Amino acid sequence: MDRSIRDSIDVQQESLYIDTAEAESVEMYLKAIWYIREEGEDVKVSSIAKLLNVKQPSVVQMLHKLNEGNLVEYTKGRNLVKMTPSGERIGKQMIRNTRLLEVLMRDALKIEIDEEMVCGIEHHMKQIFTDALCTLLGHPRECPHQKHIPNGECCVR
Repeated sequence: MDRSIRDSIDVQQESLYIDTAEAESVEMYLKAIWYIREEGEDVKVSSIAKLLNVKQPSVVQMLHKLNEGNLVEYTKGRNLVKMTPSGERIGKQMIRNTRLLEVLMRDALKIEIDEEMVCGIEHHMKQIFTDALCTLLGHPRECPHQKHIPNGECCVR
């Protein structure tokens, strides 16, 4: 992963990459890996490709970038992918953002969940916004799809 992408993450304050197409792609891959693992499945190139609807060579190429950026542990030839603590934080935050936005749409706005809109917004949510949204919604524990919403700092105060 090139230096500009690596430098764009400040693990201490903001766990997400901001404002680049490549950064959104990185976040989508980490979210996918987090989701596959949450489902109790082994995280493999094929499972990532299927979930993201991309070709396996594209997945391998991104896994190498994520590995270089210390976001996953991946070795060519080994089919399993593991997240590093930094990758884990980003994947968890993306899942949290997604699921809180789904709750917002269904419960507070009373509109149909628009996954495309959720995907567009989730990449631009800062921690302060996510925690405020969670607090506003009453710290929901499940999204409309009955999936667990990871706790944030606001949930443990």
